[in-house]
Amino acid sequence: MSRRGGGRQSQSRYDQPSPAQSAGRGRGRGRGHAPPPPSSVPIPSPAIGYSSAAAPVAASSSSSVPLPSPAIDSSSAAAPVVASSSSSPLPSPVPVETLTSEVEQKLTLQPPAPSSAKAIRFPDRPGYGKAGRKIQVRANHFQLQVAQCDLHHYDVSITPEIPSKKVSRDVLGQLIRMYQESHLGRRVPAYDGRKSLVTAGPLPFSSKDFVVRLVDDDDRGSSSGSARTKREREFKVTIRFAARADLHHLQQFLRSQQLDSPQETIQALDIVLRATPSEKYNVVGRSFFSPTLGLTGTLGSGTEYWRGYYQSLRPTQMGLSLNIDVSARAFYEPVLVTEFIAKHFRLNFSRPLSDQDRVKVKKALRGIKVILSHGKYIRSYKITGVSKEPLQALMFTLDDKRTKVSVVQYFREKYNIVLECLALPALQAGSDTKPIYLPMELCQITAGQRYTKRLNEEQVTNLLRATCQRPHERENYIKQIVREHNFNTDKFVREFGINVREDLALVDARVLPTPTLKYHESGKESKVDPRMGQWNMIDKKMIDGGKVQYWTCLNFSAKVNRERDWAARFCSELVYMCTSKGMLFNRDPLIPITSGYPNQIETALMNVHKQSMSKLANLKQGGPIQLLIIILPDVKGSYGKIKRICETELGIVSQCCQPRQVLKLNKQYLENVALKINVKVGGRNTVLNDAIERRIPHVTDEPTIIFGADVTHPQPGEDSSPSIAAVVASMDWPWVTKYRGIVSAQHHRQEIIQDLYKIHEDSKKGIVHAGIVRELIRSFYKSTGHKPRRIIFYRDGVSEGQFSQVLLYEMDAIRKACASLEDEYLPPVTFVVVQKRHHTRLFPVDRNQMDRSGNIMPGTVVDTSICHPREFDFYLNSHAGIQGTSRPTHYHVLYDENHFTADELQILTNNLCYTYARCTRSVSIVPPAYYAHLAAFRARYYIEGETSEAGSASGSGSRNTNVDVTLPSIKENVKEVMFYC
Repeated sequence: MSRRGGGRQSQSRYDQPSPAQSAGRGRGRGRGHAPPPPSSVPIPSPAIGYSSAAAPVAASSSSSVPLPSPAIDSSSAAAPVVASSSSSPLPSPVPVETLTSEVEQKLTLQPPAPSSAKAIRFPDRPGYGKAGRKIQVRANHFQLQVAQCDLHHYDVSITPEIPSKKVSRDVLGQLIRMYQESHLGRRVPAYDGRKSLVTAGPLPFSSKDFVVRLVDDDDRGSSSGSARTKREREFKVTIRFAARADLHHLQQFLRSQQLDSPQETIQALDIVLRATPSEKYNVVGRSFFSPTLGLTGTLGSGTEYWRGYYQSLRPTQMGLSLNIDVSARAFYEPVLVTEFIAKHFRLNFSRPLSDQDRVKVKKALRGIKVILSHGKYIRSYKITGVSKEPLQALMFTLDDKRTKVSVVQYFREKYNIVLECLALPALQAGSDTKPIYLPMELCQITAGQRYTKRLNEEQVTNLLRATCQRPHERENYIKQIVREHNFNTDKFVREFGINVREDLALVDARVLPTPTLKYHESGKESKVDPRMGQWNMIDKKMIDGGKVQYWTCLNFSAKVNRERDWAARFCSELVYMCTSKGMLFNRDPLIPITSGYPNQIETALMNVHKQSMSKLANLKQGGPIQLLIIILPDVKGSYGKIKRICETELGIVSQCCQPRQVLKLNKQYLENVALKINVKVGGRNTVLNDAIERRIPHVTDEPTIIFGADVTHPQPGEDSSPSIAAVVASMDWPWVTKYRGIVSAQHHRQEIIQDLYKIHEDSKKGIVHAGIVRELIRSFYKSTGHKPRRIIFYRDGVSEGQFSQVLLYEMDAIRKACASLEDEYLPPVTFVVVQKRHHTRLFPVDRNQMDRSGNIMPGTVVDTSICHPREFDFYLNSHAGIQGTSRPTHYHVLYDENHFTADELQILTNNLCYTYARCTRSVSIVPPAYYAHLAAFRARYYIEGETSEAGSASGSGSRNTNVDVTLPSIKENVKEVMFYC
């Protein structure tokens, strides 16, 4: 049975447990960071309302009628990575203003239920799914009831402004203790640490100013040990009435009698439920962490993990639901700074740091709080940098502003402390004009500080290993959290008349039927019905085996090189495996298998390219070699460079292999690699039998193109790297297994895909239409001979706060791209958001409903109880668990002109999960979205290292986030195949 063989770390995002994710809620209120598209595409004004009753826009001609040639052979101007093939004249497109109006009109149809605010509306649920075997599962949602209390919302303003939520809570806590009886009407206000205060009834005023004095805990003790007056800060706090929360509106929304979500009311109740844990624990996003919430442990490099829990209030079909899940997060270990540096960098402390090492240390320590402690002197500081000189050479001026003294001498004479780490720089607190120098060996990192930088491979592995829990373990831990928190005795919860059930929600679910997969008739088994989300390739042959006539192998591994002729033996076994599974694979390499030095990767690749091109020229064959098998170096770090050179410079399709796997000669590994090679050379591994027999509703009856799109953002700390957008689309209707991919760089952390449709003006050609959607539709036509009559668009990576923006701008771009190809060409679109970064987990009720890992069975779908009260969404667990607790994928339909029923879309999505090319398992996320993620991840390798350090080495706090990065273009022959697999 093929597992996810040959996969790299990018896959962990989908199929590994994610211990530390916290996603915000909100519906179209600007919470997501999604700047508008570039100015070349007019931006429509916000839509007013939406009903699912929109009629589909029929294509202007029959599916068998090809697009006019001018529409197919368009201008050579295209998306950043994609070059078009010719420059024939363009058809007369629909004006962009018309398209913008058309999209607005589609999104602003009169809704069937009343709406109290103008906002984009998403389709109503078209009924509930009925297909599959009915079961029940438990979900980590806890039903919540609210009494008819009089919720009042107040704005809080604190002067001077406080950046820390913790200090803000301290200020408000002091205010409430001082004035609760006299000025607050004995209310128990709930405060969010920022601007919002909620009460269960009105305060005796509409606006009032208070003066609060707070003792600063950062000044603790003194150098002499005698008691000293602590620093006291004075704050002016203004509490001003903002609004009354409308509980009646909320109840109507939960009954689907009101269209727009009363987000202010839900947020007010959320503040109440979070008030107590916010006072007790470290707050990170929507999660709470503390050493008291579970075992802590070392992650490596001076970090440790804390356990905690995620909490979010959600409107669902069963009413308000409190979603609670296990969480874990990396924190700094509370150790001496010298110990942290030793663990983090493994530096030699006996000699001064190089400038490069000093900058690395400065970057790693900046912003961390430390406690300087010697004798009875204790004080907290925030690190702003490190000194340029080592401690042994560092001088500073005393308070008399005349006497200069060394730091070493000062500590020896004043505190009788002999400093030892003299080659290290000193920590710097304060400002550059008035620095405070602190010896590293006397400073301890303050406990409870979140580690926000990118985790290295060791840290990720340790975090996953420490937090991976089987379903029953996770479920019991969640129950324990709810029991220990005991919401119904919480003073805030009682004040507001809220009741939280302590039992996990029991939810109706169904297990969808498994699709039949088709293989080649020449194998002993031409069809297979997977069991528990998996199958194998025994007695089967690929339905469309690729052909590899010209190939060779390049080995960078010293370990493999030491074994005589091992690389040749490995290639021989791999060729045999490919052939046995149905590929046509030449047994002999085009040029002899060679070895290269890991420090000369580019030279070795260039030499192979030159030799193969020369040999092909002698054979009167054009183009580069068809496949280059590469055995990676023994030390990690070269994969990205190899892929960049092969795919963007040489035009070589490559298959990289790990040296440890090469030395094993494991048949399972060889089979996995064969599956990947086949799709990289243009073959297909398997196809849905329903696709062969044309029995997939809304897909096989007429030409349909399925898109997958994703935007990946830089890791934390990489402040100038661009975001990478990737879009893939099916090219082999009606089989829908081959996907062509296009990638594009865009501004840092921008979620909206900018290059779906673009126009620019050329001095000779006039207005030129381009963009990703246009290119992929043209490619679909060239591949199938049909223009798409339907579009299904799976969009990954969108949080709920970005739904409205992404739908409005990206649907507009899709419309304009289609209309630019042919007048009135507007195929109906179904736009589905794919979400993995959520915290809903489903647990089996009994042993008969679980797989071998103890998880719910593959194909389990939920569209009741915990789903949206009105909109078209569902949770689908399409894969079998491997380790930990499976995470179902949440699919939310934002636009549907194809009028899918619940069963049709759920079954299509589940069945597609069995067509993923790289393994013989169903996967957790629909393959078009998965492929888009892989393509975006691959593109990041092309620019990795070029901008990751930019804008982050200077001492100032400014961040350069608008560095324009151009992705190198992928060669045409590489783009023709699924190179990203």
